[in-house]
Amino acid sequence: MPNLDPQTVQLAIVAGVALALLIQTIVLLAILSTVRKAARGMREDFEDLRSSVMPIIYNTRDLMTRVTPKVDAAAEDLAALAHGLRVQTADIQSSATEILDRLRRQSTRLDGMMSTVLDAIDRAGAFMTDSVAKPMRQLSGILASARAVVESLRNADPAPHAQPPRNSSDPDMFV
Repeated sequence: MPNLDPQTVQLAIVAGVALALLIQTIVLLAILSTVRKAARGMREDFEDLRSSVMPIIYNTRDLMTRVTPKVDAAAEDLAALAHGLRVQTADIQSSATEILDRLRRQSTRLDGMMSTVLDAIDRAGAFMTDSVAKPMRQLSGILASARAVVESLRNADPAPHAQPPRNSSDPDMFV
């Protein structure tokens, strides 16, 4: 075995530590270069994304600044239209209610008038029946009695028939 004195051991430890530091530095430099490349790639991708998205954002912003007043005006117009429609609907509803009330009153009035007319016709019919039927019955009775008299006179013979003398002994005779 070689001579292992503490100085040699220390030198071997320092050399091992220096070698570990050198390897660590190389690994860290490799990681650094990989991260730089990745950052550069991400920056390029971000710039590409920015160059394609920024015009859209600017156009959208311009569109929003142009459209916002129109949307506000349209919303106000729509609100005014809805309010006007509500007012007109209420007016139409009140008009319809008023028309229905008038129609109801007119139908009640017409019903009363028709009832009055039909009652008057019924009374006139009853009056006509009483005025015409009663004399007609009386006239019919007079004509029937006259006809009966004429019939009895027509059937009666002008010369009375001679009746056979009756026998008082006739048992069928009843006095």
